[in-house]
Amino acid sequence: MKTLVIVVLLTVICFLHHNSASTVGSLFETGCCEGFNRTRIPKLRIKHIGKTPSHCRVNASVITTVCDKKFCIDPNWAKMKEMLIHFNKTGPSTLKCNN
Repeated sequence: MKTLVIVVLLTVICFLHHNSASTVGSLFETGCCEGFNRTRIPKLRIKHIGKTPSHCRVNASVITTVCDKKFCIDPNWAKMKEMLIHFNKTGPSTLKCNN
């Protein structure tokens, strides 16, 4: 009985951890975002900056990190504009992903 309780608790913890690891503004397979957030991404970790396609309901900037994580960011946020200016000057990061 104790073993069953422990297994159930571990399963719930793993499930909750997996769900909390996703980004707030998630990206669908169509390239569209459900919404966007204001997550600061370190400039040295940015591999690519793009935009959602024109057919998408939400207009967002999409940042891809060196670990291939994608974030949907508010394109009107001042920090996003700073990240874009820096990215356009320096280009993509040459760092490797170190999970």
